[in-house]
Amino acid sequence: MTAYALGSFRDIVPAAAGTGPHPDIIAYVERIQATLDPFGGRFLVHGAEVEVMEGTWPGNMVLIGFPGPAEARAWYASPAYQAIVPLRTDHVEGVIILVDGVAPGYDPAELAAKMRAAGAGGAAGS
Repeated sequence: MTAYALGSFRDIVPAAAGTGPHPDIIAYVERIQATLDPFGGRFLVHGAEVEVMEGTWPGNMVLIGFPGPAEARAWYASPAYQAIVPLRTDHVEGVIILVDGVAPGYDPAELAAKMRAAGAGGAAGS
């Protein structure tokens, strides 16, 4: 089952004089792929413009795919990634979540049936 790292970033601190991103953010972007490679991680969304269809979205989004949950967790905890995290967190507010994908053959109607059987009080994904 695939897994994903989703980042939502806002309030990016610009470089001095407001010209472009801070140099640490550029260094982070330059170095992140090397931290992903050992875990099979690859960018699925990175730097694309967000088109909000419902609600509000407060910033930019990054989506990274991994072969499975173990690889996603190992990447995030890896010394190589943790070494570059401050390059981002010192200059950008945001949230990163790790989430498991659905198994091959997933059918949302099966989840709906379970929810209905539980009195429609079941939470999505449980």
